[in-house]
Amino acid sequence: MKKILLLAVALLISPALFAQMKFLPKFVRKMLFEQDSGKHSSFFLLPVFGSAPETGLELGGSALYSFYTDSVPSDTRVSNIFGYGTVTAKGQSRVSLSTSYWTPHNTWHFIGSASYIDFPFDFYGIGPDTYKANKDPLEQRRFRMTVQADKRVGKNFYIGLMAGGFDYKYANKKPGGIFDTSPEVQDRSGGAGLLIGPSIDFDSRNNNTYTTKGLFINSYLHFYQGIFGNNSYRGGFYNIEVMQYNPIGKRWMLGFDIQHQLMIGGRSPFYLLPALGSDEMMRGYYNGRYRDRDMLAGQAELRYRISDRFALAGFAGAGTVYQLNIFEPRLKPNAGGGVRYFFDVQKGLTLRADYGIGQRVAGEVRQSGFYFALGESF
Repeated sequence: MKKILLLAVALLISPALFAQMKFLPKFVRKMLFEQDSGKHSSFFLLPVFGSAPETGLELGGSALYSFYTDSVPSDTRVSNIFGYGTVTAKGQSRVSLSTSYWTPHNTWHFIGSASYIDFPFDFYGIGPDTYKANKDPLEQRRFRMTVQADKRVGKNFYIGLMAGGFDYKYANKKPGGIFDTSPEVQDRSGGAGLLIGPSIDFDSRNNNTYTTKGLFINSYLHFYQGIFGNNSYRGGFYNIEVMQYNPIGKRWMLGFDIQHQLMIGGRSPFYLLPALGSDEMMRGYYNGRYRDRDMLAGQAELRYRISDRFALAGFAGAGTVYQLNIFEPRLKPNAGGGVRYFFDVQKGLTLRADYGIGQRVAGEVRQSGFYFALGESF
């Protein structure tokens, strides 16, 4: 893990050296290392070099097309189409295609995504206290597609609607463990369903890629209806996330991010439960090791813009999963730091390398993870 971290940092802090190497094609050097202050479209072919506790090393390729829907300088935010395909050291694979489209002056925001993953992972149980000794390796195949339209109804307010569908399939690779025996695990084989629901956002960010000032509140409520063999399932999922960005001088920014997720309904399919751990929130925790009907997490991140091409960040936070009727404030901590490289300075598009550490459970090594991702954590 340390070798991977050192390699990533070396690649990020010395791009000028690589830009001069003749083995790099001219269009690659122009794409990654030459600044462009004009407001026009750009296309990037990027190798995917990722890492997370649940994947190990992840390799693949991606394509990012970013553009503006107007041709003259204005407040219109950058739109994009992004596709990628990857494989991991743990035998996982995933493909995804997504788009975020802002109309002129941000009057409408359209979002769409479709993804398929063949993603074996480790299941540890339900609740805020799980142990490595109980982990069960599961097979997982997931397809999900969503579309969303948001309309600006005030200076910073948006009201929207999301609709989509999913089909999740699971199988236990080693039957007889906690996945099979725990009475808290529901819908072990997965299920298919449709979803629809409203969203309400407040967005005063000065930039939607590398934000240095403003407030963003994202809230939505999804209603689920099972289909096919899962047609008796009805439920819901509520999410609210508040992100505040505070400039401190010319190069510093202190951001705060708080998120609450809640499952609604009498059934609790384990694969729809809110979960801790990702490259965006609670970095350092294996994604899904802790899951339950409710999730509450928060973080603060201090960012320092070294130059047009580079920035540093340090972060700290805490979170937990629980059931509303038996909430106990046993927050799990995390902290860490990282470096950013701006491969498109004008649009604020970054490559991010972070290392996070979390809780140390008695008898286990401290939980930690290295993340290499596209874009900011929030």
